Amino acid sequence: MSKRLFLSAALCLGLAACGSESLDEGANLGMELRVSASAASQLGAFQVVVLKDGSRRSCADLQRTCLAGQVTSDALLMLTNGAGHQARALRFPVNLESASQALEVDVPVGRDYALVIEALSSDSPPRFLGSSCNYLREVNAGRNATLVAAPLTLAAQDCDPTLAP
Repeated sequence: MSKRLFLSAALCLGLAACGSESLDEGANLGMELRVSASAASQLGAFQVVVLKDGSRRSCADLQRTCLAGQVTSDALLMLTNGAGHQARALRFPVNLESASQALEVDVPVGRDYALVIEALSSDSPPRFLGSSCNYLREVNAGRNATLVAAPLTLAAQDCDPTLAP
């Protein structure tokens, strides 16, 4: 059984504060990402990953470099985007023409997850620019609380952010 997790990626320039809001009535999680103006011009995509055993992980450690070099594929949950595509890591192109961007992700119902959102460059192949990490204690079939994503920590690294499907 999956629960749809709605992510609202709001690209906030500078130190402007952005409000958090739910994108849909019913059971969902809303999320807001904050990205500085200096990084916004380099962004090409957001990569969304949910890890099992979130409480055993250090978000600070996970944010230092690409997840691809830190975790094995069996630690990643299978996710589904709004178009029905399934993968362990979902990529969403950044739409910088608007102030916010909605992302749809189905996350399996469960407990003790870590949600990591990696900012990837527009280069080919993409480079890791930084990430946001949040602990999800529980994703349930009912109404979930709105989640305000931790700000993206910019820590550009020379690593390959590609995660196997």
